Amino acid sequence: MNPVRLSVRLLPALLALTPVGARSAGTEGIEFVTEHLPEIAMDNRYASLPLWAPLGSSVTLSYSRLRSGELSLQGPALSIGFNRHIGKAWTFGVFGFFDDLRFAGGPDRRPLDVSFASTVPLALPVAAEFTNLRGTARHTGLGIALRRDAERWLLGRFQWTAGLLWQQLALRDYQIAYRVLNGANTGVAGSLDYSATYDFVAPVAGIAWPRDHGPWTFTPHVQIAMPLPRRGVVGRITGPTFDIRGDASSVGNGKHFGDPSLTLGWDISYRPWHLSVDLGTTAAQYLLEPLTHEGVNQTWLISVAWAD
Repeated sequence: MNPVRLSVRLLPALLALTPVGARSAGTEGIEFVTEHLPEIAMDNRYASLPLWAPLGSSVTLSYSRLRSGELSLQGPALSIGFNRHIGKAWTFGVFGFFDDLRFAGGPDRRPLDVSFASTVPLALPVAAEFTNLRGTARHTGLGIALRRDAERWLLGRFQWTAGLLWQQLALRDYQIAYRVLNGANTGVAGSLDYSATYDFVAPVAGIAWPRDHGPWTFTPHVQIAMPLPRRGVVGRITGPTFDIRGDASSVGNGKHFGDPSLTLGWDISYRPWHLSVDLGTTAAQYLLEPLTHEGVNQTWLISVAWAD
């Protein structure tokens, strides 16, 4: 079958399998989920970096949707890269990206608990209903990468790459309203606000096996990234008689924001049109992210690139 037709047929079938979020989402607490949604967005960004683009300039457009119960984060992403030879087998690349994502959703029921403060006058954790999730996640970054073509007996012909990027994840107006459902504080209502700006420097590395078949190029690849340093979750909780801000690391609850990332992909490129679709990343992010980030039950990413 023609690979383009196969790709077009597989994508709708994969998306059709996406589970529908339930009003009662399970045992994962609200902070667990509000942390994991932007962390998966970071993984999606690493997965769609233009590390394997051909020589010259490239533009990659992506769209992602993440969901946990009735809470979601979705939006478009753009990356631009430029690669040039610096030797017979070496390629040097520079790239930049901008992701513009939005939070939405509710009502949703799950435990209310916070790690950024230890003096909240509520009996936590406690069952609560959450409504009106809102806010934006603006993700920007710049990076460089060095790529080498090589051949080894066990690996065959392959490429490896290593690089470094700076990134900033700005969470703005990242808020959700809560209402306690049981216990001594039944009926107490307020809001949670996880607005913060997180900066990271992330080393990245990967390996790919490009293969040409007529006008087509198929490139399976594996990439890793390590955002440093990890950060403590920053937050604010308000109620009828309190307004408390804090950082999880400052109250002894550790630095957990910014996870190591392992992503898998398989680029299908039609060289006459200079177009590529990363069908492998769509499948891998859908299948693997719910396993590595508990509480998130829908993750999909579509990424299309054009190279000059």
